[in-house]
Amino acid sequence: MSARTIWLALALLYAVFTGWYTSWSGPLTPDEVDGYVAELAERGAKDERLDLWRHFLATDTGDDFAMLNAIDLRDTPLAVEGVPAGESAQQMLNRYLEPFLGKALTRAAHPVMIGTAASGALDLWGIEGAEHWSTGGLVRYRSRRDVIEMALDALDSDVHRYKIAAMEKTIAFPLDPWFQLGDPRLVLALVFAVIGLAEELRSARKRNAVG
Repeated sequence: MSARTIWLALALLYAVFTGWYTSWSGPLTPDEVDGYVAELAERGAKDERLDLWRHFLATDTGDDFAMLNAIDLRDTPLAVEGVPAGESAQQMLNRYLEPFLGKALTRAAHPVMIGTAASGALDLWGIEGAEHWSTGGLVRYRSRRDVIEMALDALDSDVHRYKIAAMEKTIAFPLDPWFQLGDPRLVLALVFAVIGLAEELRSARKRNAVG
């Protein structure tokens, strides 16, 4: 296979990945915002929560964003019908996360980082009851359109009860604009460039050996 063919194949693969990973639909329209807020209201969302969602959706930039999450798990999860007694809060949360993250990955949403709390909050002021957290993480979403559709799907399914049963408290807020050095589009471009250049070098050595 020639170096040119390799470059063309890499370019095609990169175009396909970037096309899937990047949001091309633009910001949400006012009609879309009204429709999504109405769907949240139908599912029982409170007025103050609807106001937050409306502002978040109405200020859509059309770009990807990240959600910063802090989670404090219960010492003992709430009882849920069909779940064996003695299951830990983390096991209960996994019942929610596994199907949620599975659907998230199909929409190019994924964790950027995740970790377990090493201690209580080292810097805390202006807020009460936030000294203790179990885990924290940052999740990248392709678009606000994706995240509201995922939220509605979660509310429609019975997995949301596992999240409520597992968490003592949580806080999540979006970051937009945001930046990360490890953007997969950049990483993949660098990897493909190395592969292409290595093939160029291999082909050049082969030509020199023949000559």
